[in-house]
Amino acid sequence: MSRLAKSLSGVGLIVAFGFVVEGHAEEPGHFGYGQTATAEQIAGWDIDIRPDGMGLPPGGATPEDGEMLYEDRCASCHGSFGEGVGRYPVLSGGEGTLTEARPEKTVGSFWPYASTLWDYIHRAMPFTAPESLTDEEVYATTAYVLYLNDLIEYDFELTQYNLADVEMPNKDGFFFDDRPDVRARRCMKNCKKSGSIEITSEPPVAEDAEADEESVAEQVEPAPGQAVYQQACSVCHAAGIGEAPIPGDSAAWAERLPLGRDTLVSSALNGKGIMPAKGGQPQLTDDAVTAAVDYIISLSTIK
Repeated sequence: MSRLAKSLSGVGLIVAFGFVVEGHAEEPGHFGYGQTATAEQIAGWDIDIRPDGMGLPPGGATPEDGEMLYEDRCASCHGSFGEGVGRYPVLSGGEGTLTEARPEKTVGSFWPYASTLWDYIHRAMPFTAPESLTDEEVYATTAYVLYLNDLIEYDFELTQYNLADVEMPNKDGFFFDDRPDVRARRCMKNCKKSGSIEITSEPPVAEDAEADEESVAEQVEPAPGQAVYQQACSVCHAAGIGEAPIPGDSAAWAERLPLGRDTLVSSALNGKGIMPAKGGQPQLTDDAVTAAVDYIISLSTIK
């Protein structure tokens, strides 16, 4: 190809490229990447439920439908009667306690809308497998929790049409915060300059502060796997939630330790019963989970 032909060819490419760039520039708001979200993609995110019930999917169930479901999926943390187990929230009772020094905030005593309960169960429960319940199961669980709070009858069918009509005892206990300080504008005038601020006093330092620092440095570092245990395992094992054996409980581990380390590690990695794989922390590596199992075994081995 001659030099002239090559030059003309290059000019043609530049012109064509310039035309493409110019064409994109004529499209306001378009940056040349991404695509319009599909209705299906939007539906995956648009799962919130308004206080008036808007957003609820078709369906319905009675407390009777949800009783055994609640017992299987919820009672291990929240108790068979909503009384709460260990550090998990209490779901029922607490009426008349909101003005006390230690109010008991339950679904019956505190929540303003029944739709909020449906929304939370749908997106966050059960703790070990959020968003695993079907819409019908969410209606059934919601109905049973409302029944535990004496808000609906045992045979009442809760649906998308009447859920927002359930009268919650504390519906008038919430209001818009109209205090002046929450609407104040940031002060941008007569502000002090950083160079004009002086430190006029220093906090007292104990004479043995250096010794304290040395003692902290000499503290024994956490055992391997301890941090992972605290992060992923202790929420159930520390309190024995769902019959999870408590580390150090010789009787609870007497039948498990003979199964062997490999079996215990496999159960922790892959899940067993209501225990999710890796304690519901899929980002953990296999080695990290194995270290946590070794840590639990070290606490539970009979010496």
